[in-house]
Amino acid sequence: MIASRTATVELVEETPERWRIEPRNGMRVPGIIYVSRALLPDLGTDRCLDQVVNVATLPGIVEASYAMPDVHWGYGFPIGGVAATDVAAGGVISPGGVGFDISCGVRLLATTLQRVEITRVLPRLMDRLMGDVPHGAGPGGVWHVNTVKELDAVLTGGSEYAVERGFGVPRDLDRCEDHGRLEGADPEAVSVRAKERGRVQVGSLGSGNHFLEVQAVDAIYDTTAAAAFGLTLGQVCVMIHCGSRGLGHQVCSDHVRFMGPAMRRYGIAVPDEQLACVPVRSPEGEAYLGAMAAAANFGRANRQLLSVAVRRAFQRIAGSPDIQLLYDVSHNLAKLEHHVVDGTERALCVHRKGATLALPPGHPALPRDLAATGQPVLVPGSMGTASYVLRGVAHGGAFNSTCHGAGRAMSRHEALRRISGAALRRELETAGVTVRAGSLRGLAEEAPFAYKDIDEVVLTCERAGLAQRVARLVPIGVVKG
Repeated sequence: MIASRTATVELVEETPERWRIEPRNGMRVPGIIYVSRALLPDLGTDRCLDQVVNVATLPGIVEASYAMPDVHWGYGFPIGGVAATDVAAGGVISPGGVGFDISCGVRLLATTLQRVEITRVLPRLMDRLMGDVPHGAGPGGVWHVNTVKELDAVLTGGSEYAVERGFGVPRDLDRCEDHGRLEGADPEAVSVRAKERGRVQVGSLGSGNHFLEVQAVDAIYDTTAAAAFGLTLGQVCVMIHCGSRGLGHQVCSDHVRFMGPAMRRYGIAVPDEQLACVPVRSPEGEAYLGAMAAAANFGRANRQLLSVAVRRAFQRIAGSPDIQLLYDVSHNLAKLEHHVVDGTERALCVHRKGATLALPPGHPALPRDLAATGQPVLVPGSMGTASYVLRGVAHGGAFNSTCHGAGRAMSRHEALRRISGAALRRELETAGVTVRAGSLRGLAEEAPFAYKDIDEVVLTCERAGLAQRVARLVPIGVVKG
């Protein structure tokens, strides 16, 4: 047993990769944390496990309040938190269980180039990508959406609408979660302010931990799955990590504000105001679901537009390589799904906040050519380490969920205290990573040492039975906002 210094959390080790918090003080279910000893949060400085406890008090929660190996402190829910509520039994939906960057996710493009083929042109390629991909905290996008009507079409249609307008090819949609479009979107539930922020940002990277990386496959662990995914050793890929920009942030802010007064009407009390929630089947719950789906579709269209920019840059600098979308998956969503709980199939609202869907082999939502392998799971690391492609496995836990990245181990302020952006860029360039950054401060905030060990995170997922490693990719060029 490991006791918190704050005496609020007691962990019981069930296996080397699974720890339990027994229900108490209003918890309706236990807390289950998937971490190795090396990844255990510092309970004196990171109160994320207190958040696991708080989530376990939500009305209608079933099975457990889960945390992935990359867990760390977040807004309401921990980042890396998974929780499902029973819709028919008054289960709630909480914007804190989704996050501000709704449908933040990862997209991986696989080229027909080998690493040795682009070494000579890599600096020019990164310059082109830096110029062609809008980045930073402000406005600017690949697609200039001129009217509210057209933006509403983006919010309703997501990547499907982008492809319909000529941004990409139909095959792209076959390799997107939900075929690139989350159903149930309601643009009317998105505020005017949110639309104003989003209209000028369609096809933009943003800032913070978002990035575009040119990567090379440096290890393959599952040859059968790698072949199905189209991955080979030395192959050049491009990973895009971004979300719904200002529109998603505004949607979250708006609906958290709406839910505060509504909770009192429904007689709901929570231990943290950041866990504001309402029954899924309530006017406020339905409004948030519709707005969240609209923001998710914005995020998916956003990544689709960035794929177009990547393909154009490669064509101009590296010839005309075939660039196929391997997969696109979100890690900040609440979705209505059916799962068996206590022997009975139930309709659940599954919150994944900093956690990734990992569908098992044979799942009907998978594209036909991936049914035998399971869903590709894309796990970005830090720009000086590695990223991973995993796959969903049969009988995966936590409602078919797994990690979403390395997970922060240090605040941005502390990272800035330890290194300057200029020094970090020199270190990365010396290590063979060509860096293009819009802000040296932002670059320093994302220093690799500010994150957990990505190799340990994904290995813990594999040992815990959440997902299986397929391939490891290392960065050779990075664009940061």
